[in-house]
Amino acid sequence: MYAFLISLRSEFFKTRKTLAFLSAILLPLILTILISAGFFINAEKMVPYQPMIQWMRFSSAFLGVMGFLLLPMLVIFQTYSVNNIEHKSDMWKSLFSLPLPKWSMYSSKWVYAVLLNALCLSLFAGFVLAAGQLLSLLKADLRFNEYDFSGLLLKIHLKMFLASLGILSIQFFLSLLWDDFLKPMGIGFLLTVFGIICNNLGWKYAFTIPYAHPMIALQKMMSQTTPGSTDFELLTKEVYISLAISLVTFIAGYFVISRRSVR
Repeated sequence: MYAFLISLRSEFFKTRKTLAFLSAILLPLILTILISAGFFINAEKMVPYQPMIQWMRFSSAFLGVMGFLLLPMLVIFQTYSVNNIEHKSDMWKSLFSLPLPKWSMYSSKWVYAVLLNALCLSLFAGFVLAAGQLLSLLKADLRFNEYDFSGLLLKIHLKMFLASLGILSIQFFLSLLWDDFLKPMGIGFLLTVFGIICNNLGWKYAFTIPYAHPMIALQKMMSQTTPGSTDFELLTKEVYISLAISLVTFIAGYFVISRRSVR
């Protein structure tokens, strides 16, 4: 456990000034500012709705962008960036020559990639809640402050996080196999587009495509969350498949790492 914590701490110090880390913070902030500005300018269109509906429409603007394309592409970029440091500096041999178990170093990199994803989605939820409260202060007709949307919003982002773990583990595995940018990023982009197309065409087996899981999870949440019912099922079919794929590819990635020579 001590070796794992040392490795995890090392990952943070190696990436804290890179785009992989900064994107997890800046992207939610920038997107929140842009969408909030749009809602501020068009606030009169939101006035007739009840506070809960105002929250639903406001958060849907973020979730629509994130669930359909932004989240898969962000996960693809972040996971590649975590391993790219070793690829770019040819540090794999130096890394594995350290007196630390390969398992701890490998698992710490994977966990760090997961934490980056969790950080990004947590900030999305936090910034959306903060922006709603700020809009209520700036525009009295927007009544975000009259309804507590935090519990539902956090649950939505938790489901999005679980649905994206399959993508994360696959991309993490691909970034271990290849040291160049185009292969893992290109494959991830193509599979994301493929997942979107299959889901939009209504293919009944689209749930088997990990890159479609965030989109499918979002659509199910939207269909279950109505003015009369603000709850939804957290662990659905696509989430279970995402977790299973994540576990399988995590184990496969370790076998790839364990066969690498330190010489």
